[in-house]
Amino acid sequence: MMHTPILSAPLATSIEPGFPGSIDQLAEQADQRRPFLRSAWYRAAANCAGQTLIGRRPDGAVVAAIPLTRMGPDLIGAKGVPGSYWPYRSVMLSPDLNHEELVSLLASPEATGALAPLWRVGPAPESDHTTQLVMQASAAAGWTVLVRHLGDTWLFDLAGAAQASGATWPRNSTQKRLRGYERQLSERGEISWHHVCGDDWNNSVLNQLGAIEAASWVGMKTDGSGAKFLTADQRLKWERALADPVIAQALSATLLCLDQRPIAFSFDLRSGDRQYAIAGSYAEDMAHYRVGKMVTYRQLQRALVQGVHQVDLGSGDGGYKREMGAKRGAALIDILIVRHRSAARLLARQWGQEPQHLRALAKASPYRADLPLPSLKNIAAAAAIAGAAVAAAE
Repeated sequence: MMHTPILSAPLATSIEPGFPGSIDQLAEQADQRRPFLRSAWYRAAANCAGQTLIGRRPDGAVVAAIPLTRMGPDLIGAKGVPGSYWPYRSVMLSPDLNHEELVSLLASPEATGALAPLWRVGPAPESDHTTQLVMQASAAAGWTVLVRHLGDTWLFDLAGAAQASGATWPRNSTQKRLRGYERQLSERGEISWHHVCGDDWNNSVLNQLGAIEAASWVGMKTDGSGAKFLTADQRLKWERALADPVIAQALSATLLCLDQRPIAFSFDLRSGDRQYAIAGSYAEDMAHYRVGKMVTYRQLQRALVQGVHQVDLGSGDGGYKREMGAKRGAALIDILIVRHRSAARLLARQWGQEPQHLRALAKASPYRADLPLPSLKNIAAAAAIAGAAVAAAE
């Protein structure tokens, strides 16, 4: 006997201004992988400007939220999913949302109007379940998905390292070196350590982190765009995120001070038994004392006690990460999702190619938009979109 599959009912779709509380409802579901992806998280990164595409089941339950903010020149209309932590930017989906439901959302006229001509998701780990679901559903909904590879993440098995070292971590030889660095530094003045989390966050702490960055290589020898706390605008972004008590509890800073002067910090995000290393910095004139290493290990020791098993160190500069024992993790990808295939062909030259399996899904989709661009004006607009997308990528 043949059985007809039961298809999910299409989601009801709406566009809501800003970043509504329904995002928090999704984040608070027990089995969410990234509970810090809350309304304040997106609002802070988007400088409060944006809108959210919401998907609801017939019973009214919100099962999808795609926060959006402008990307590039307003004339083009490109969108991007904002995020305060660069190596992971993503939408919020209910853990029980299925492929067909997400396809119905992304193919809806409301979604097409909100997301076209293109939208960006990422960077994010290629292995991430939500990332894969968005890519596959977008292609099945008729969008062209372009993928740009940014390198690999580095993962440190903190729990495994502690188990391998026996009763103490780090191993005795590393602890001996760290004590030596601290002893040399103490000859310059009084050392103090500070751990900030939850209710401890305030503007004074953010200013101290900014002071360290101002005295660091980033503050002294670059334009400062890679800093997290150097400028008032950079600090304001984190101030907005920290206004959410859940996010404030997830974020922590470990500071090292010399004679009450902040000279090094580690800024981290905890999510369950995983920790994300967002940033670390130290004053250039203190580099000789290996203060960056001292802060890193002090923070990891605390994380281990708090139950952190794995630390995501982000991408790039794998030398010191390998020294710690980190291994290469998933590839980081940046995704551009384009409505018209003809425009996507131009974009692919500067962004990245469409994976074969996603191309097959898009071409088979009844929702595909692959009509040729009708004029040179639109072709020029597509080229401008490509330039804007690359300029907006970090």
